[in-house]
Amino acid sequence: MLTLRPITPADNPAVARIVRTVMPEFNCAGEGFSINDPELEDMYTAYHQPRAAFYLLEEEGTPVGVGGYAPLAGGDGTVCELRKMYLLPAARGKGGGKLIMDACLAGAQRDDFAAMYLETVTAMTTAAQVYRKYGFQPIDGPLGSTGHGGCDRFMLKSFR
Repeated sequence: MLTLRPITPADNPAVARIVRTVMPEFNCAGEGFSINDPELEDMYTAYHQPRAAFYLLEEEGTPVGVGGYAPLAGGDGTVCELRKMYLLPAARGKGGGKLIMDACLAGAQRDDFAAMYLETVTAMTTAAQVYRKYGFQPIDGPLGSTGHGGCDRFMLKSFR
């Protein structure tokens, strides 16, 4: 059974391990990808701030996925970014992505963001299908200053 909960400081190693396992699967290991973000070492502190949240997905108590949101870096405060939403291969297709996405969208709306932005890569085709299902629309280029120059697909979902 899958369960979702906010991360704790003790979850930092598991979160980093999941991101470092999934990103290379899609050739996203070099500069310009979230695998190199300094926050990866202490995700609890990075997301333990106003208008942000980060979640750990577990299957029978084992960490199998992560995802969260926070204000868009370099933005005007009205847009948040869906960040580091990754599931280990064995956890995919079981509804975990829905649990993470539902929690992030509900939290972002509760935190009064007007829209949610995300960056991904073309190789993550299943993820793009999920994002479209949730109402994310492709946009022409990046927003804010995320530092993820390796991403080539940008999407936005309006809440208003």
